[in-house]
Amino acid sequence: MIQGTATDAGKSTLVAGLARAWHRRGVAVAPFKPQNMSLNSAVSVDGGEIARAQAVQAQACGLAPTIDMSPVLIKPSSDTGAQVIVHGRAVGAMGAGAYHDYKRVAMAAVRASHARLAAAHERVLVEGAGSPAEINLRDGDIANMGFAEAVDCPVILVADIDKGGVFAQIVGTLALLSDSERDRVAGFVINRFRGDIALLQSGLDWLEAHTGKPVFGVLPWLTGLHLEAEDAIARDQRLDGEPRMVVEVPALPRISNHTDLDALRLHPQVDLRWVGPGDRPGGADLIVLPGSKNVRADLAFLRERGWDDHIRRHLRYGGKLLGICGGYQMLGRSVADPEGVEDAPGTTAGLGLLDLETTIDTEKHLQNVAGTLVAGGAVRGYRIHCGHTTGAALARPFVALADGPDGAISADGQIAGTYLHGLFDTAAGCDALLAWAGLADGQAVDQQAIREAELERLADAVEAAIDLDRLP
Repeated sequence: MIQGTATDAGKSTLVAGLARAWHRRGVAVAPFKPQNMSLNSAVSVDGGEIARAQAVQAQACGLAPTIDMSPVLIKPSSDTGAQVIVHGRAVGAMGAGAYHDYKRVAMAAVRASHARLAAAHERVLVEGAGSPAEINLRDGDIANMGFAEAVDCPVILVADIDKGGVFAQIVGTLALLSDSERDRVAGFVINRFRGDIALLQSGLDWLEAHTGKPVFGVLPWLTGLHLEAEDAIARDQRLDGEPRMVVEVPALPRISNHTDLDALRLHPQVDLRWVGPGDRPGGADLIVLPGSKNVRADLAFLRERGWDDHIRRHLRYGGKLLGICGGYQMLGRSVADPEGVEDAPGTTAGLGLLDLETTIDTEKHLQNVAGTLVAGGAVRGYRIHCGHTTGAALARPFVALADGPDGAISADGQIAGTYLHGLFDTAAGCDALLAWAGLADGQAVDQQAIREAELERLADAVEAAIDLDRLP
């Protein structure tokens, strides 16, 4: 099990790198995260909703992702409530107290999934969540040491030296563990080191002498490493000279599946601008309204910050507008949530840009799909949404999928919406969408090929830094 001294210490990255390294050696390895809190998700091969990080790790293992790799997914819809997904299916909305009481049930699901993976693979790489030293979360823990103790799993602790204070991170974490948990830690990996490693050696020697545990390796800083983010929005880009297209995206408070925009972030001709709460939107060729876990609340957020007026001005000047999933629902005349699935029951006026109405319902639609954009270009992705959309605008679909039409495009071709996530991920689809938005001769970006190259690069770094034969 890989646990971290903090959130974003490098757990997901280390699991992906180890997974690909062992896979290249012919080891049957599978990823596993008992509990994940994230709004970036994917549809598994067995038709359930799982965390996107585990889908990427499955690819590192040469596997199709399954619900057992991510048995418990928590998707926050507010500061105090979240949708809880177990074995790929939503079991309901819960506050923190209710979920704490539910952990006993969740642990049974977690252990069942782990047992199935362990029976089918030589190695199961388990990823922890946050830090094992969160004192207030120790009771009933299923994400870190509580799980490791339950299945008698050795732990490697990873720490991020780029944040500073790496030795305090490690020693402080150990100090807050129980004796049995401390004994379970087999050693350490230090992540994101840049500089002359000889200058670090005296600290490594001290750490090993002080703790009696080995440092298995020091992973270097990998400039520009791209793996889909577990949660936080990635903003680094790969611009090649002067960008030829500007794309603006509001960073919604409850944004979900923002990895939909990764292909644009990596496109050498696209300047992708995330517009945060304190930022003012500017001029753009394309505005994308992304997915949302709380569509009505995020609609209110957009109105409070003047996005409705900005979007109408953008359209008057000939710009294009695309809504994805929750963003697609926002384009219609109204969004109703009579059962209170995402928030308090009620109805909110949409932006009124497409003749559509959406009703949020309790059934979540989960599907891997493929098809063709009306603008041309093959697309492949997935649908994850609660809501049924109706209206006259559906007579002009935006995507032709194998099982029928999806989305809508306005009569003038300026405004489009779809439930399809991942529509930029194929080179043909990305090219067609950017051509629709005004970039007629764009350079193809193949997201799948980029992901494979990055996994190989990461595995090379892991093998160079860590003696895999020393690991427990």
